[in-house]
Amino acid sequence: MQTAILIIQCKDNKGIVAAVSEFLFRNNGNIIEIDQHIDEDIGDFFMRAEWELETFNIPKEDILRIFAQEVGDRFGMKYTLAFKMPKPRMAIFVSKLSHCLFDILSRYYSGQFQVDIPLVISNHADMKPVVKAFGIPFYHFPINKENKKEQESKQIALLKENQIDFVVLARYMQILSGDFIQHFPSKIINIHHSFLPAFVGAKPYHAAHKRGVKIIGATAHYVTEELDAGPIIEQDVARVRHHNTVEEMVQIGQDVEKVVLSKAIKYHLARKIQVVGNRTIIFN
Repeated sequence: MQTAILIIQCKDNKGIVAAVSEFLFRNNGNIIEIDQHIDEDIGDFFMRAEWELETFNIPKEDILRIFAQEVGDRFGMKYTLAFKMPKPRMAIFVSKLSHCLFDILSRYYSGQFQVDIPLVISNHADMKPVVKAFGIPFYHFPINKENKKEQESKQIALLKENQIDFVVLARYMQILSGDFIQHFPSKIINIHHSFLPAFVGAKPYHAAHKRGVKIIGATAHYVTEELDAGPIIEQDVARVRHHNTVEEMVQIGQDVEKVVLSKAIKYHLARKIQVVGNRTIIFN
């Protein structure tokens, strides 16, 4: 099904929902989903509307112009328009940990993710056999302090060449530079465990085990130049007990990471995320 998705933001006012709905109805648009939210702290109204394009009277390339003339300008709206087809093109970055990569590829193979994956990039060669088994090109970019800038430039060029729409860091153990991030604003999704900033370093689960933590969690967020502090997309937790070993805690944590990252990807693919400053609104 070919659909269009309109996400709007403006100051809250009477008649916004009616105006958008009437615009779609008048142009023979069959609404599939519609959701709205009012942020009372800042007085802003947010809305996501998705409708079928098959019978819609306005050509795709003219929708924004006509919407602005008839509705958007009247309410001082900021808005974005996206289409469900063609499928978005997603690149995966991975290092040595395989759990998130396996989960993404299995969901992709089973059709849970309506996305194309033209390539996987890694700073290590460990995951090459896994990626090749799914018939996806694998690119190895070894990175150190001396070649980081050069390698990132090559990665960016490769992503642009393959018309990548967004990037998923599936436990990619490298800090992306500000230049890299600026090429994909609100289009790089990262996952990390919940022990930050309390337990830093190479063995956070060991440190958490010694402290007797009772909750393990994970956070998926958009990447910004402030490390692990970008707009949060999804979070979840799992309880642990005193009898859980470090190894069991690692497994529990990785299971949470997989689910949280999967949900974040699904929200992004469905265009259900609106970034507002350093936080997100997730539409139903």
